Amino acid sequence: MSKHSFFFKNYVPHLILIVCAFTIAGGAFFYQMSHYALTAKQAELRTTVHNLAEQTKLMLGSDSAIIREIYLLSLGRVAQEDAVAIYVTDAAGAVEVLAQPNGQVASIAGYQIPSHVAWQVRTTGSYADVGQLGVVSDRSSYTVGTGVTDDTGEVVSMVFVFTQDADAADMVRHSTQMLVLILLVTLATLLILSFIISQHVTRPLKNMASAARAFASGDFSVRVPEDNHCYEIDELAVSFNNMARDLDQLEELTRGFISNVSHEFKTPMTTIGGFVDGMIDGTIPPEQRDKYLHIIAEETRRLSRMVGRMLDTAKIQSGELIINPAPLDFSEMTTRILLSFEQKIEQKHLSVACDVGERLMVMGDVDHLYRAVYNLTDNAVKFIDEGGRLCLRAHAEGGFCAFSISNTGKGISDEELPHVFERFYKADRSRSLDKTGAGLGLYIVKNIVNLHGGEIAVRSDDGETEFSLTLPLAPAQLTGKPGD
Repeated sequence: MSKHSFFFKNYVPHLILIVCAFTIAGGAFFYQMSHYALTAKQAELRTTVHNLAEQTKLMLGSDSAIIREIYLLSLGRVAQEDAVAIYVTDAAGAVEVLAQPNGQVASIAGYQIPSHVAWQVRTTGSYADVGQLGVVSDRSSYTVGTGVTDDTGEVVSMVFVFTQDADAADMVRHSTQMLVLILLVTLATLLILSFIISQHVTRPLKNMASAARAFASGDFSVRVPEDNHCYEIDELAVSFNNMARDLDQLEELTRGFISNVSHEFKTPMTTIGGFVDGMIDGTIPPEQRDKYLHIIAEETRRLSRMVGRMLDTAKIQSGELIINPAPLDFSEMTTRILLSFEQKIEQKHLSVACDVGERLMVMGDVDHLYRAVYNLTDNAVKFIDEGGRLCLRAHAEGGFCAFSISNTGKGISDEELPHVFERFYKADRSRSLDKTGAGLGLYIVKNIVNLHGGEIAVRSDDGETEFSLTLPLAPAQLTGKPGD
C-alpha cells in the first residue's frame, strides 16, 4: 500500500469535500432556476391555452363561417402577440389548424402529435412538459395542452401552445454561466486557503520530524515551538520537548556514567595489576605480600559491588528484579550494618546515635533490604564531615516501620535534591566528592523500597542531610526471626 504525507492526507479530503459541495450547490441552483423558469412559463401558457380552449369550444359549437374566421384570426393574433405556436387537433391528435408566431394561420392535414401525448390529454385533461412534439419542428419547447370537451364531457378536440422562449432560456443560461464563474473563483480561493491552512497545520509535525532526525544524529538541543494555537498539537509539542530534555539529561548522565565506570574499573584494576606485578617480579618482598593481598581482595570486592549494582540496574529497567518477602528482624539487620562501619566511623571520629526499636519485624527480602540500608549508611559515612554526627532511628508507625538516617556535612543543594534518586546521577559532580560510585546506589535503593511497598524521601537543610523510608511490618503472628 502506497504511503502519503500527512499534508496530502489532510489536503486531498478537503479538496474532494469542497469540489463535491460546489458541484451539489451548482446542480441544485441550476435545477431551481430551470424549474422556476419552467413553472413560470407553464403558468403563463396554461392561461393562454385555457382561453383558446374556450374559444375552440364555441367555434366547434357553431356552424357559422364568420365565427370560424374570427376564431382563426384570434389564433393568429394570440400566436403573434405571445410569440407562441398553437396546434388545434381532433380527438385522435391529428393536427387541423396551426398558428405560427408570425401570425400566419393555416389549416393543415397529415401531422399527428405523439400518441402518448394525446392519450394523456384524453385521460387527465391536460399536458405540460418540455420536449419535442415533432409536428412542425423537432426543437425542444415549453409545451402546454388541454382538451376541449362537449356537453357530455367527451374530448372532441385538443389545443396545444408551445414556445421556445429564448428570453427564459437566455436567463437560465446567463444565470448558470454566472454561477459557474462565481463557483470557480470561490473554489479556487478556497483551495488556496485550504492549501495554506493544511501547510500551517502540518508545519508543527514537520518541525517535530526534523527534530526527531536531529535526535537520531545525537543533537538533543533542538526544541519545537509550543505555541501552535491548537491544544492537541501544543500538548504534543510540550511532550516532545520534555522528551528531548529527558534524552538530553539522560545522554549527559550516560556520558558521566561511562566516565565514572571507566574510572571506577580502571583504578582498582590498576591497583590489582600493579601489586600482582610487584609480587611476581619481587618488588614486593614476601613478608609484605599479605598486606597487599588484603588490598587486592578489597579492590576485588569493590569491583564485585560495582558489577552487582550495574546488574541490579539492568534488572530494574527490565522489570526482572524479583523480591522474596519474608518476616525479618529489621532492628538486628540495621545494628549489624552499623557495626560493619565501625572502622570508618573511628577514622572520622564520628558521634553516633542509634535509636532503633527492638525486634521490628518487617516483610521483605533480606538480601535486597540489607543492600538498601547498607547503601544509605555508606553514603552517610562517606559524605559526613570530620567529627560529625551520624544518627539512625527506626520505630513502628501504623502498619509500617519508619527508618531514617541523618548526617551532618555539606549537604545537598536545592537544585540537586530532586534528582538524587535518578539513575546515573551524582551530586556535586563538579568537585567529584564521590570518587567511588557511578550514581546507581540511591536509584537502586529507591526501587528496592518501592518494590516492598514502601516510600523513601530525602531532605537537606541546616547542615544536615536525612534519608527516611518506610517498610510494611510483618503480620503480628509472624514474630520468628528468620535465618541469615
